[in-house]
Amino acid sequence: MRCECIKITNMDKRLVLLLLLLLPTAAPEDSYNFWASAIYTKGKTPFPQYSATMMLNDIRLLYYNGEADTFIGRGNTTNEESLFNTNELHNVGQAIQNRWAIVEHFHKPEGFGTFQLLVMCQLEQGRPGQMFTWEGLQGSTIDEFHWYNGTLKYTAQVSTINYDATSKQFENFFYPTCIQLLKGFLEKRINQVNRKVKPEVRFDLKSSGPHLRCLATGFYPRPINMTLFRDGKLVPDHEITGGDFLPNDDGTYQMRKILKISADKTHIYRCTVSHVSLDNELDVSLEYNTRTPLMLVAILIPIVLAFVLISVTVAAIIQAKKRRGVTVTPVFLWRRQHGVPVQHVNSVDSGHSNDSMINDL
Repeated sequence: MRCECIKITNMDKRLVLLLLLLLPTAAPEDSYNFWASAIYTKGKTPFPQYSATMMLNDIRLLYYNGEADTFIGRGNTTNEESLFNTNELHNVGQAIQNRWAIVEHFHKPEGFGTFQLLVMCQLEQGRPGQMFTWEGLQGSTIDEFHWYNGTLKYTAQVSTINYDATSKQFENFFYPTCIQLLKGFLEKRINQVNRKVKPEVRFDLKSSGPHLRCLATGFYPRPINMTLFRDGKLVPDHEITGGDFLPNDDGTYQMRKILKISADKTHIYRCTVSHVSLDNELDVSLEYNTRTPLMLVAILIPIVLAFVLISVTVAAIIQAKKRRGVTVTPVFLWRRQHGVPVQHVNSVDSGHSNDSMINDL
């Protein structure tokens, strides 16, 4: 067999485990991916020394705790124990530990060490497709393998890889095992993987400032298209923040985009959302005129502030008079009780103020 090597061009790659969430978004719609992520650690931690997670597309299937040697199903409604051979999975775990020993010998990580393995294989239109594996040390990718149509390509920093032996491992064990698990779990979870849930869309003004927010939540699968328009024209991307996918607790997703708006200008904004769950795959749109609510806020704020200021001033005067022992009596009641003419109370020539007359009581 011939070795086809790929030169490493970027040592600062993403964390291996992040690929578990990022790469499925780029998969074609007619393909299914099986993912297996394993972590082996050396040193004192509250986590198991060896653990693994399996996923079908973005659906969690099961978790393996190597310390307790237990498999924990995730979200399964049918019996799936027959889909995998625990002895084979134990063999994979042993292979990871052996691989860690080689990596540790060459890289010599100091103190706490983390070795990660990410495996992915595909079904494309019902036929077995490609298989990829990534090995990572301390959060950085060190080795990559690609198996397809009987050919192995790899990028390796660890020079102890025997190409012929590794190729046979992929051909006789790694690849058929991965495809077998993919087909088995797909048969069990086909309805869950292929479900379509419509998004709920909200388009509103954020209370924290002059920003419009378009939120789509509760949708599945993950791919969605959200577009903002201003007066019928597409809003440039550099004016928009957000746009990331976030998971919900029920396995669906949400996305939001935020746009800063001008309070002194009138525009008509529209948020358009397209998703595979919508009948005609067109859009769900809402219109929003920024001038009306912003002008209302501009009018109400001074009124509220004036009311608060008057209330605080009156309360302060009353408290001050109480501290001086003054009985606050309305002037017209005082005149009625004591029969004092109006000119004596308000007369400038009398030399008496209302306060002094009240204190003389």
